[in-house]
Amino acid sequence: MTTAEVRALLAAPPVAALLPVGSTEPHGPHLPLATDVIISEVACERAVGRLEAAGIGAVIAPSVPYGVTDYAAGFAGAIGVPAAALTAFLRAVVERLLGDGFTHVCLVNNHLEPAHDAAVRAAIEGLPAGAASVACPLTRRWGRTLSAEFKSGACHAGRYETSLVLAADRAVRASYKDLPSLDVSLSRAILEGKATFAEIGMPDAYTGAPSEATSAEGDALYERLAEMVVREVSEAAGAG
Repeated sequence: MTTAEVRALLAAPPVAALLPVGSTEPHGPHLPLATDVIISEVACERAVGRLEAAGIGAVIAPSVPYGVTDYAAGFAGAIGVPAAALTAFLRAVVERLLGDGFTHVCLVNNHLEPAHDAAVRAAIEGLPAGAASVACPLTRRWGRTLSAEFKSGACHAGRYETSLVLAADRAVRASYKDLPSLDVSLSRAILEGKATFAEIGMPDAYTGAPSEATSAEGDALYERLAEMVVREVSEAAGAG
């Protein structure tokens, strides 16, 4: 959009800014480092029309591709930032978007490392009611609407994320079809205190069953992620 186009859009509130957040980290030998960002972007794309149908204008802000990626330590391409830096950066962006005239900002996050999720949520603490929200499937409310693999916790670059990237048509390597399944629950390992993919038993930075992924499943999952975004924005904006 040009500056004139943004000015015209903001002249007819309410208008929400959807801010895709993710990470730059390994997702197996078959998915791009930008997997989490891609998922957030496509979820936002599919939410825009639904929000407009509900009477809320919406645009997608430029993505934030870096996050807290401590679990990927030791892998090439794992480019993380400290939690405090991420929180401060996101807070500054949110405040500038609100100052520019957007009535609501939703941080749409699909990088599920707990410290990253906490840093994202900290970025909107203390803002006026209705000003901002976080849409992330890490919460039980939204996680329970997703696939069985996601709910098992064995879902880093497995069937869940591979299906989503296939549906987004973003450079999935054909090798995913030949990868063996790995039944290691990332969420359980985190609760047990394990701190890296290597400690968890994920030597190739994936777990789950990538070979079972399909584009059709990815499309169905995006419907649920888009609904997550719409509900978070609508409910938070209504509380303002």
